[in-house]
Amino acid sequence: MAIRFKKYLPIIGVLALLKLIIHWFGNQNYGFHRDELLHLSVSEHMAWGYFEFPPFIALIGKLSYLLFDYSLVGTRLFPMLAGIGILILCCLIAKELGGKSKAVLLSGICILAFVPFYRNHTLFQPVAFDQFFWTAGFYLLIKFFNSKKKEHLLLMGLMAGLGLMNKYTMLVWGLGLTVGLIFYKRGELYKSTWLYIAGGISFLVFLPNLMWQIQHDIPFLLHLDVLNQKQLANISPFEFGLAQLELPLTLAVSLIGLFALFLNEKMKKYRSVGVTVSVIFITMWVMKSKAYYFFAAYPVLFAAGAVQIEKWFINRPGWNYAVAAALFIPAIPFIPQATPILPIETYVEYMNKQENEQGRIELTGDYADMFGWEEQVELVDSVYKSLLSEYNPEDIVIWAENYGEAGAVKILGDKYGLPDPISRHGSFWLWGYGNKDAEVWISLGNEKGSVGHVFEETELVKIITHKYAIGEENGIPLYICRKPKVDIEEWWRNYERNVFE
Repeated sequence: MAIRFKKYLPIIGVLALLKLIIHWFGNQNYGFHRDELLHLSVSEHMAWGYFEFPPFIALIGKLSYLLFDYSLVGTRLFPMLAGIGILILCCLIAKELGGKSKAVLLSGICILAFVPFYRNHTLFQPVAFDQFFWTAGFYLLIKFFNSKKKEHLLLMGLMAGLGLMNKYTMLVWGLGLTVGLIFYKRGELYKSTWLYIAGGISFLVFLPNLMWQIQHDIPFLLHLDVLNQKQLANISPFEFGLAQLELPLTLAVSLIGLFALFLNEKMKKYRSVGVTVSVIFITMWVMKSKAYYFFAAYPVLFAAGAVQIEKWFINRPGWNYAVAAALFIPAIPFIPQATPILPIETYVEYMNKQENEQGRIELTGDYADMFGWEEQVELVDSVYKSLLSEYNPEDIVIWAENYGEAGAVKILGDKYGLPDPISRHGSFWLWGYGNKDAEVWISLGNEKGSVGHVFEETELVKIITHKYAIGEENGIPLYICRKPKVDIEEWWRNYERNVFE
Protein backbone atom coordinates (compact mmCIF):
# COMPACT_ATOMS: atom_id res chain seq x y z
CA MET A 1 0.00 0.00 0.00
CA ALA A 2 2.83 2.39 0.93
CA ILE A 3 4.64 1.64 -2.33
CA ARG A 4 1.50 2.33 -4.34
CA PHE A 5 1.01 5.63 -2.54
CA LYS A 6 4.62 6.74 -3.05
CA LYS A 7 4.30 6.59 -6.82
CA TYR A 8 1.64 9.32 -6.63
CA LEU A 9 3.73 11.61 -4.44
CA PRO A 10 5.43 13.45 -7.35
CA ILE A 11 2.04 14.27 -8.90
CA ILE A 12 0.53 15.44 -5.63
CA GLY A 13 3.72 17.30 -4.71
CA VAL A 14 3.85 19.28 -7.96
CA LEU A 15 0.16 20.21 -7.76
CA ALA A 16 0.50 21.26 -4.10
CA LEU A 17 3.62 23.29 -4.92
CA LEU A 18 1.78 25.12 -7.70
CA LYS A 19 -1.05 26.04 -5.34
CA LEU A 20 1.46 27.16 -2.72
CA ILE A 21 3.29 29.42 -5.21
CA ILE A 22 0.07 31.10 -6.38
CA HIS A 23 -1.09 31.78 -2.84
CA TRP A 24 2.35 32.86 -1.66
CA PHE A 25 2.32 35.75 -4.11
CA GLY A 26 -1.33 36.52 -3.40
CA ASN A 27 -0.85 36.56 0.36
CA GLN A 28 1.65 39.42 0.24
CA ASN A 29 -0.46 42.02 -1.55
CA TYR A 30 -2.98 44.64 -0.41
CA GLY A 31 -3.94 44.65 3.26
CA PHE A 32 -6.05 42.84 5.82
CA HIS A 33 -9.68 42.19 4.91
CA ARG A 34 -12.25 43.43 7.46
CA ASP A 35 -13.16 39.84 8.36
CA GLU A 36 -9.50 39.02 8.96
CA LEU A 37 -9.27 41.96 11.35
CA LEU A 38 -12.27 40.59 13.26
CA HIS A 39 -10.86 37.07 13.43
CA LEU A 40 -7.53 38.33 14.72
CA SER A 41 -9.33 40.54 17.24
CA VAL A 42 -11.33 37.68 18.75
CA SER A 43 -8.07 35.76 19.20
CA GLU A 44 -7.18 38.44 21.77
CA HIS A 45 -10.29 37.45 23.74
CA MET A 46 -10.06 33.66 23.86
CA ALA A 47 -13.39 32.06 24.74
CA TRP A 48 -15.47 28.99 23.88
CA GLY A 49 -17.60 31.00 21.49
CA TYR A 50 -18.39 34.32 19.84
CA PHE A 51 -21.52 35.96 18.51
CA GLU A 52 -20.59 35.34 14.87
CA PHE A 53 -18.88 31.93 14.91
CA PRO A 54 -17.42 29.14 17.06
CA PRO A 55 -13.92 29.48 18.58
CA PHE A 56 -11.64 27.53 16.20
CA ILE A 57 -10.70 30.59 14.12
CA ALA A 58 -9.68 32.42 17.31
CA LEU A 59 -7.36 29.56 18.25
CA ILE A 60 -5.69 29.69 14.83
CA GLY A 61 -5.49 33.48 15.09
CA LYS A 62 -3.73 33.19 18.44
CA LEU A 63 -1.28 30.67 16.97
CA SER A 64 -0.66 33.01 14.03
CA TYR A 65 0.05 35.91 16.37
CA LEU A 66 2.44 33.88 18.52
CA LEU A 67 4.38 32.72 15.46
CA PHE A 68 4.26 35.74 13.16
CA ASP A 69 2.84 38.67 15.13
CA TYR A 70 0.21 40.56 13.09
CA SER A 71 1.77 39.65 9.75
CA LEU A 72 -0.38 39.49 6.62
CA VAL A 73 1.63 36.64 5.11
CA GLY A 74 1.80 34.80 8.44
CA THR A 75 -1.94 35.10 9.04
CA ARG A 76 -2.83 33.91 5.57
CA LEU A 77 -0.43 30.99 5.82
CA PHE A 78 -3.08 28.97 7.65
CA PRO A 79 -5.94 29.14 5.11
CA MET A 80 -3.33 28.47 2.43
CA LEU A 81 -2.23 25.32 4.26
CA ALA A 82 -5.87 24.29 4.61
CA GLY A 83 -6.29 24.74 0.85
CA ILE A 84 -3.20 22.66 0.12
CA GLY A 85 -4.53 20.05 2.53
CA ILE A 86 -7.81 19.97 0.60
CA LEU A 87 -5.93 19.41 -2.66
CA ILE A 88 -3.93 16.54 -1.14
CA LEU A 89 -7.04 14.95 0.39
CA CYS A 90 -8.89 15.25 -2.92
CA CYS A 91 -6.08 13.37 -4.64
CA LEU A 92 -6.08 10.72 -1.90
CA ILE A 93 -9.86 10.30 -2.19
CA ALA A 94 -9.43 9.64 -5.91
CA LYS A 95 -6.91 6.92 -5.06
CA GLU A 96 -9.26 5.41 -2.45
CA LEU A 97 -12.10 5.36 -4.99
CA GLY A 98 -9.98 3.17 -7.25
CA GLY A 99 -8.27 5.83 -9.32
CA LYS A 100 -4.75 5.60 -10.66
CA SER A 101 -2.23 8.31 -11.55
CA LYS A 102 -4.44 10.08 -14.12
CA ALA A 103 -7.34 10.29 -11.67
CA VAL A 104 -5.04 11.65 -8.98
CA LEU A 105 -3.79 14.28 -11.44
CA LEU A 106 -7.28 15.27 -12.60
CA SER A 107 -8.66 15.54 -9.07
CA GLY A 108 -5.85 17.89 -8.07
CA ILE A 109 -6.28 19.91 -11.27
CA CYS A 110 -9.96 20.38 -10.42
CA ILE A 111 -8.97 22.02 -7.12
CA LEU A 112 -6.57 24.31 -9.00
CA ALA A 113 -9.18 25.11 -11.65
CA PHE A 114 -11.97 25.90 -9.18
CA VAL A 115 -11.43 29.66 -9.01
CA PRO A 116 -13.48 30.39 -5.82
CA PHE A 117 -11.05 28.24 -3.84
CA TYR A 118 -8.33 30.85 -4.41
CA ARG A 119 -10.43 33.42 -2.60
CA ASN A 120 -11.46 30.93 0.09
CA HIS A 121 -7.88 29.80 0.71
CA THR A 122 -6.42 33.31 0.80
CA LEU A 123 -8.53 35.08 3.40
CA PHE A 124 -8.19 34.23 7.08
CA GLN A 125 -11.78 33.10 7.56
CA PRO A 126 -13.49 29.91 8.81
CA VAL A 127 -14.39 28.98 5.21
CA ALA A 128 -11.08 27.34 4.27
CA PHE A 129 -11.05 25.25 7.45
CA ASP A 130 -14.71 24.32 6.93
CA GLN A 131 -13.87 22.96 3.49
CA PHE A 132 -10.89 21.10 4.93
CA PHE A 133 -12.95 19.40 7.67
CA TRP A 134 -15.66 18.38 5.20
CA THR A 135 -13.08 16.92 2.82
CA ALA A 136 -11.22 15.17 5.64
CA GLY A 137 -14.51 13.72 6.87
CA PHE A 138 -15.34 12.30 3.44
CA TYR A 139 -11.82 10.92 3.07
CA LEU A 140 -11.97 9.11 6.42
CA LEU A 141 -15.44 7.74 5.66
CA ILE A 142 -14.24 6.31 2.36
CA LYS A 143 -11.12 4.95 4.07
CA PHE A 144 -13.42 3.17 6.51
CA PHE A 145 -15.48 1.70 3.70
CA ASN A 146 -12.28 0.28 2.22
CA SER A 147 -10.49 -0.83 5.39
CA LYS A 148 -13.29 -1.42 7.93
CA LYS A 149 -10.89 -0.04 10.54
CA LYS A 150 -12.71 1.64 13.41
CA GLU A 151 -9.88 4.18 13.73
CA HIS A 152 -11.10 5.89 10.57
CA LEU A 153 -14.61 6.23 12.00
CA LEU A 154 -13.25 7.70 15.22
CA LEU A 155 -11.06 10.16 13.35
CA MET A 156 -14.07 11.12 11.24
CA GLY A 157 -15.93 11.90 14.46
CA LEU A 158 -13.03 14.06 15.59
CA MET A 159 -13.02 15.94 12.27
CA ALA A 160 -16.78 16.52 12.57
CA GLY A 161 -16.34 17.87 16.10
CA LEU A 162 -13.53 20.20 15.09
CA GLY A 163 -15.59 21.26 12.09
CA LEU A 164 -18.45 22.23 14.39
CA MET A 165 -16.02 24.24 16.49
CA ASN A 166 -15.11 26.11 13.30
CA LYS A 167 -18.40 26.67 11.46
CA TYR A 168 -21.96 25.55 12.10
CA THR A 169 -22.45 24.45 8.49
CA MET A 170 -20.81 21.21 9.66
CA LEU A 171 -24.27 20.39 11.02
CA VAL A 172 -25.54 20.15 7.45
CA TRP A 173 -22.65 17.80 6.62
CA GLY A 174 -23.71 15.69 9.60
CA LEU A 175 -27.34 15.67 8.49
CA GLY A 176 -26.34 14.56 5.00
CA LEU A 177 -24.15 11.81 6.43
CA THR A 178 -26.91 10.62 8.77
CA VAL A 179 -29.18 10.07 5.78
CA GLY A 180 -26.41 8.79 3.51
CA LEU A 181 -25.34 5.99 5.86
CA ILE A 182 -28.83 4.50 5.62
CA PHE A 183 -27.84 3.55 2.06
CA TYR A 184 -24.58 1.87 3.09
CA LYS A 185 -25.34 -1.85 3.23
CA ARG A 186 -28.94 -1.06 4.20
CA GLY A 187 -27.95 0.89 7.26
CA GLU A 188 -25.67 -1.80 8.62
CA LEU A 189 -23.33 0.78 10.12
CA TYR A 190 -26.07 1.93 12.48
CA LYS A 191 -25.64 -1.39 14.28
CA SER A 192 -22.02 -0.58 15.04
CA THR A 193 -21.12 0.76 18.47
CA TRP A 194 -18.13 2.52 16.93
CA LEU A 195 -20.38 4.84 14.91
CA TYR A 196 -22.01 6.08 18.09
CA ILE A 197 -18.65 6.46 19.79
CA ALA A 198 -17.57 8.58 16.81
CA GLY A 199 -20.72 10.64 17.24
CA GLY A 200 -19.95 10.95 20.94
CA ILE A 201 -16.48 12.26 20.16
CA SER A 202 -18.01 14.91 17.88
CA PHE A 203 -20.43 15.93 20.61
CA LEU A 204 -17.78 16.12 23.32
CA VAL A 205 -15.52 18.28 21.16
CA PHE A 206 -18.44 20.59 20.35
CA LEU A 207 -19.91 20.62 23.88
CA PRO A 208 -17.95 23.65 25.23
CA ASN A 209 -19.27 25.85 22.44
CA LEU A 210 -22.79 24.50 22.90
CA MET A 211 -22.62 25.40 26.58
CA TRP A 212 -21.29 28.86 25.72
CA GLN A 213 -24.19 29.40 23.34
CA ILE A 214 -26.71 28.40 26.01
CA GLN A 215 -25.06 30.66 28.59
CA HIS A 216 -25.30 33.62 26.18
CA ASP A 217 -28.95 33.02 25.14
CA ILE A 218 -27.94 31.30 21.88
CA PRO A 219 -26.75 34.34 19.85
CA PHE A 220 -26.35 32.01 16.86
CA LEU A 221 -30.12 32.14 16.38
CA LEU A 222 -30.12 35.95 16.52
CA HIS A 223 -27.29 36.06 13.98
CA LEU A 224 -29.14 33.62 11.73
CA ASP A 225 -32.33 35.68 11.99
CA VAL A 226 -30.54 38.92 11.05
CA LEU A 227 -28.67 37.14 8.25
CA ASN A 228 -31.98 35.82 6.94
CA GLN A 229 -33.65 39.25 7.06
CA LYS A 230 -30.78 41.17 5.47
CA GLN A 231 -29.38 38.67 2.97
CA LEU A 232 -30.97 35.23 2.68
CA ALA A 233 -34.59 36.44 2.46
CA ASN A 234 -33.74 38.36 -0.71
CA ILE A 235 -32.14 35.35 -2.40
CA SER A 236 -34.18 33.88 -5.25
CA PRO A 237 -35.07 30.19 -4.83
CA PHE A 238 -33.04 29.55 -7.98
CA GLU A 239 -30.00 31.65 -7.04
CA PHE A 240 -28.28 28.96 -4.99
CA GLY A 241 -28.57 26.43 -7.80
CA LEU A 242 -27.74 28.87 -10.59
CA ALA A 243 -24.62 30.05 -8.78
CA GLN A 244 -23.20 26.54 -9.09
CA LEU A 245 -23.36 26.93 -12.89
CA GLU A 246 -20.87 29.81 -12.98
CA LEU A 247 -17.94 27.41 -13.38
CA PRO A 248 -19.27 24.93 -15.94
CA LEU A 249 -16.10 22.90 -16.52
CA THR A 250 -15.43 21.93 -12.92
CA LEU A 251 -19.19 21.57 -12.42
CA ALA A 252 -19.21 19.01 -15.24
CA VAL A 253 -16.55 16.96 -13.46
CA SER A 254 -18.49 17.13 -10.18
CA LEU A 255 -21.70 15.99 -11.88
CA ILE A 256 -19.83 13.14 -13.55
CA GLY A 257 -18.58 12.22 -10.09
CA LEU A 258 -22.05 12.36 -8.55
CA PHE A 259 -23.57 10.16 -11.25
CA ALA A 260 -20.63 7.75 -10.98
CA LEU A 261 -21.24 7.37 -7.25
CA PHE A 262 -24.81 6.34 -8.03
CA LEU A 263 -24.44 4.41 -11.28
CA ASN A 264 -20.93 2.99 -11.53
CA GLU A 265 -21.00 -0.61 -10.32
CA LYS A 266 -17.40 -0.42 -9.13
CA MET A 267 -18.34 2.53 -6.89
CA LYS A 268 -21.56 1.09 -5.48
CA LYS A 269 -20.15 0.75 -1.96
CA TYR A 270 -19.61 4.54 -2.00
CA ARG A 271 -23.20 5.28 -3.03
CA SER A 272 -23.95 6.65 0.42
CA VAL A 273 -21.43 9.44 -0.28
CA GLY A 274 -23.51 10.46 -3.28
CA VAL A 275 -26.65 10.42 -1.14
CA THR A 276 -24.89 12.51 1.51
CA VAL A 277 -23.86 15.17 -1.01
CA SER A 278 -27.35 15.22 -2.53
CA VAL A 279 -29.00 15.72 0.86
CA ILE A 280 -26.55 18.51 1.66
CA PHE A 281 -27.33 20.26 -1.62
CA ILE A 282 -31.10 19.99 -1.19
CA THR A 283 -30.92 21.15 2.43
CA MET A 284 -28.84 24.19 1.55
CA TRP A 285 -31.08 25.04 -1.39
CA VAL A 286 -34.21 24.85 0.79
CA MET A 287 -32.52 26.99 3.45
CA LYS A 288 -31.50 29.57 0.82
CA SER A 289 -27.88 29.23 1.84
CA LYS A 290 -25.10 31.23 0.27
CA ALA A 291 -23.74 29.43 -2.77
CA TYR A 292 -20.22 29.11 -1.42
CA TYR A 293 -21.41 27.04 1.57
CA PHE A 294 -21.74 24.08 -0.80
CA PHE A 295 -18.23 24.45 -2.20
CA ALA A 296 -16.97 22.28 0.66
CA ALA A 297 -18.69 19.28 -0.98
CA TYR A 298 -16.94 19.67 -4.34
CA PRO A 299 -13.57 17.98 -3.57
CA VAL A 300 -15.13 14.55 -3.04
CA LEU A 301 -17.16 14.98 -6.25
CA PHE A 302 -14.05 16.11 -8.15
CA ALA A 303 -12.28 12.95 -6.99
CA ALA A 304 -15.14 10.69 -8.06
CA GLY A 305 -15.43 12.49 -11.41
CA ALA A 306 -11.69 12.17 -12.00
CA VAL A 307 -11.87 8.42 -11.37
CA GLN A 308 -14.74 8.08 -13.85
CA ILE A 309 -12.99 10.13 -16.53
CA GLU A 310 -9.85 8.03 -16.11
CA LYS A 311 -11.93 4.89 -16.64
CA TRP A 312 -13.48 6.35 -19.81
CA PHE A 313 -10.04 6.98 -21.27
CA ILE A 314 -8.42 3.79 -20.05
CA ASN A 315 -7.43 2.92 -23.61
CA ARG A 316 -6.48 6.49 -24.49
CA PRO A 317 -4.71 7.78 -21.39
CA GLY A 318 -3.35 10.83 -23.21
CA TRP A 319 -6.85 12.29 -23.28
CA ASN A 320 -6.65 12.77 -19.52
CA TYR A 321 -3.99 15.42 -20.07
CA ALA A 322 -6.23 17.15 -22.58
CA VAL A 323 -9.03 17.22 -19.99
CA ALA A 324 -6.62 18.59 -17.37
CA ALA A 325 -5.52 21.36 -19.73
CA ALA A 326 -9.13 22.14 -20.69
CA LEU A 327 -9.98 22.52 -16.99
CA PHE A 328 -7.03 24.59 -15.81
CA ILE A 329 -6.04 26.86 -18.69
CA PRO A 330 -9.41 28.70 -18.93
CA ALA A 331 -9.22 29.36 -15.17
CA ILE A 332 -5.84 31.11 -15.27
CA PRO A 333 -7.10 34.58 -16.39
CA PHE A 334 -9.55 34.65 -13.47
CA ILE A 335 -7.05 33.84 -10.71
CA PRO A 336 -6.04 37.52 -10.21
CA GLN A 337 -9.70 38.26 -9.45
CA ALA A 338 -9.75 35.69 -6.65
CA THR A 339 -6.38 36.14 -4.96
CA PRO A 340 -4.32 39.35 -5.17
CA ILE A 341 -1.27 38.06 -7.03
CA LEU A 342 -1.01 41.37 -8.93
CA PRO A 343 0.03 44.71 -7.38
CA ILE A 344 -2.99 46.96 -7.16
CA GLU A 345 -1.94 49.27 -10.00
CA THR A 346 -1.32 46.26 -12.24
CA TYR A 347 -4.63 44.72 -11.23
CA VAL A 348 -6.53 47.94 -12.01
CA GLU A 349 -4.94 48.00 -15.44
CA TYR A 350 -5.55 44.27 -15.94
CA MET A 351 -9.24 44.67 -15.15
CA ASN A 352 -9.46 47.94 -17.12
CA LYS A 353 -10.85 49.80 -14.10
CA GLN A 354 -11.43 53.54 -14.52
CA GLU A 355 -11.65 56.35 -11.98
CA ASN A 356 -15.12 57.75 -11.44
CA GLU A 357 -16.01 61.42 -11.03
CA GLN A 358 -14.90 61.36 -7.40
CA GLY A 359 -11.50 59.96 -8.35
CA ARG A 360 -12.35 56.55 -6.89
CA ILE A 361 -11.89 53.14 -8.45
CA GLU A 362 -14.56 50.54 -7.70
CA LEU A 363 -12.91 47.25 -6.83
CA THR A 364 -14.70 43.99 -6.08
CA GLY A 365 -16.05 43.75 -2.53
CA ASP A 366 -13.24 41.57 -1.18
CA TYR A 367 -10.42 43.65 -2.61
CA ALA A 368 -12.07 46.94 -1.68
CA ASP A 369 -12.37 45.62 1.87
CA MET A 370 -8.56 45.37 2.04
CA PHE A 371 -7.97 49.11 1.65
CA GLY A 372 -8.44 52.17 3.84
CA TRP A 373 -7.82 50.60 7.25
CA GLU A 374 -4.25 51.81 7.61
CA GLU A 375 -5.27 55.40 6.83
CA GLN A 376 -8.07 55.24 9.40
CA VAL A 377 -5.71 54.01 12.10
CA GLU A 378 -3.08 56.62 11.26
CA LEU A 379 -5.65 59.37 11.75
CA VAL A 380 -6.93 57.86 14.99
CA ASP A 381 -3.35 57.63 16.24
CA SER A 382 -2.69 61.25 15.33
CA VAL A 383 -5.79 62.46 17.17
CA TYR A 384 -5.12 60.18 20.15
CA LYS A 385 -1.56 61.44 20.58
CA SER A 386 -2.72 65.05 20.33
CA LEU A 387 -5.16 64.46 23.18
CA LEU A 388 -2.51 62.95 25.45
CA SER A 389 -1.13 66.42 26.13
CA GLU A 390 -4.44 67.24 27.85
CA TYR A 391 -5.83 63.91 29.07
CA ASN A 392 -4.57 60.74 30.72
CA PRO A 393 -4.72 57.59 28.53
CA GLU A 394 -7.45 56.05 30.72
CA ASP A 395 -9.63 59.11 30.10
CA ILE A 396 -9.68 58.56 26.32
CA VAL A 397 -11.99 55.99 24.66
CA ILE A 398 -11.82 55.01 20.98
CA TRP A 399 -15.31 54.09 19.76
CA ALA A 400 -15.57 52.41 16.34
CA GLU A 401 -18.85 51.98 14.50
CA ASN A 402 -18.32 48.48 13.04
CA TYR A 403 -16.09 45.46 13.56
CA GLY A 404 -13.90 46.33 10.58
CA GLU A 405 -12.99 49.72 12.00
CA ALA A 406 -12.66 48.34 15.52
CA GLY A 407 -10.54 45.45 14.25
CA ALA A 408 -8.29 47.86 12.36
CA VAL A 409 -7.66 49.95 15.49
CA LYS A 410 -7.10 46.79 17.53
CA ILE A 411 -4.78 44.95 15.11
CA LEU A 412 -3.11 47.66 13.03
CA GLY A 413 -3.12 50.02 16.01
CA ASP A 414 -0.97 47.58 17.93
CA LYS A 415 2.19 48.97 16.34
CA TYR A 416 1.16 52.52 17.33
CA GLY A 417 0.46 51.55 20.92
CA LEU A 418 -3.22 52.49 20.67
CA PRO A 419 -5.55 51.28 23.42
CA ASP A 420 -8.15 48.65 22.64
CA PRO A 421 -11.18 50.20 20.91
CA ILE A 422 -14.79 49.61 21.84
CA SER A 423 -17.61 48.86 19.43
CA ARG A 424 -21.20 47.75 19.77
CA HIS A 425 -20.95 45.65 16.62
CA GLY A 426 -20.93 41.86 16.90
CA SER A 427 -18.57 40.22 19.38
CA PHE A 428 -16.95 43.54 20.22
CA TRP A 429 -20.08 44.26 22.24
CA LEU A 430 -19.10 41.38 24.55
CA TRP A 431 -15.88 43.10 25.55
CA GLY A 432 -17.56 46.15 26.99
CA TYR A 433 -17.52 49.91 26.88
CA GLY A 434 -14.21 50.61 28.58
CA ASN A 435 -14.17 53.56 30.94
CA LYS A 436 -17.73 54.89 31.07
CA ASP A 437 -16.44 57.98 32.87
CA ALA A 438 -13.86 58.83 30.19
CA GLU A 439 -13.59 62.55 29.52
CA VAL A 440 -13.13 62.36 25.76
CA TRP A 441 -14.10 59.85 23.09
CA ILE A 442 -12.66 59.44 19.61
CA SER A 443 -15.50 58.28 17.36
CA LEU A 444 -14.55 56.45 14.15
CA GLY A 445 -17.22 55.80 11.54
CA ASN A 446 -20.24 56.80 13.63
CA GLU A 447 -22.48 59.28 11.84
CA LYS A 448 -23.49 62.68 13.19
CA GLY A 449 -26.84 61.47 14.48
CA SER A 450 -25.26 58.61 16.43
CA VAL A 451 -22.64 60.71 18.20
CA GLY A 452 -25.14 63.52 18.77
CA HIS A 453 -27.47 61.07 20.50
CA VAL A 454 -24.76 60.14 23.02
CA PHE A 455 -22.74 63.35 23.52
CA GLU A 456 -23.44 67.01 24.10
CA GLU A 457 -20.22 68.14 22.43
CA THR A 458 -19.10 66.68 19.09
CA GLU A 459 -16.29 68.03 16.94
CA LEU A 460 -15.81 66.75 13.39
CA VAL A 461 -12.09 66.27 12.76
CA LYS A 462 -12.09 64.83 9.26
CA ILE A 463 -14.04 62.90 6.68
CA ILE A 464 -11.84 59.95 5.68
CA THR A 465 -11.73 59.01 2.00
CA HIS A 466 -9.79 56.40 0.08
CA LYS A 467 -9.38 55.72 -3.62
CA TYR A 468 -9.86 51.96 -3.37
CA ALA A 469 -11.80 51.40 -0.12
CA ILE A 470 -15.26 49.85 -0.17
CA GLY A 471 -18.13 52.33 -0.31
CA GLU A 472 -19.18 52.05 3.33
CA GLU A 473 -15.61 52.86 4.43
CA ASN A 474 -15.21 55.83 2.11
CA GLY A 475 -16.28 59.23 3.41
CA ILE A 476 -16.55 58.13 7.03
CA PRO A 477 -16.33 60.72 9.81
CA LEU A 478 -13.97 60.96 12.77
CA TYR A 479 -15.30 62.96 15.71
CA ILE A 480 -13.94 64.06 19.07
CA CYS A 481 -16.77 63.79 21.59
CA ARG A 482 -17.24 65.03 25.15
CA LYS A 483 -19.89 65.13 27.89
CA PRO A 484 -22.08 62.02 27.53
CA LYS A 485 -25.76 62.78 27.92
CA VAL A 486 -26.86 59.16 28.27
CA ASP A 487 -26.03 56.52 30.84
CA ILE A 488 -23.21 54.69 29.06
CA GLU A 489 -23.77 51.40 30.84
CA GLU A 490 -27.50 51.36 30.05
CA TRP A 491 -26.89 52.57 26.48
CA TRP A 492 -24.53 49.66 25.99
CA ARG A 493 -26.67 47.03 27.68
CA ASN A 494 -29.80 47.95 25.72
CA TYR A 495 -28.04 47.37 22.42
CA GLU A 496 -27.52 43.62 22.87
CA ARG A 497 -30.31 42.59 20.50
CA ASN A 498 -28.97 44.94 17.80
CA VAL A 499 -25.31 43.92 17.71
CA PHE A 500 -25.59 42.53 14.17
CA GLU A 501 -27.14 45.66 12.67
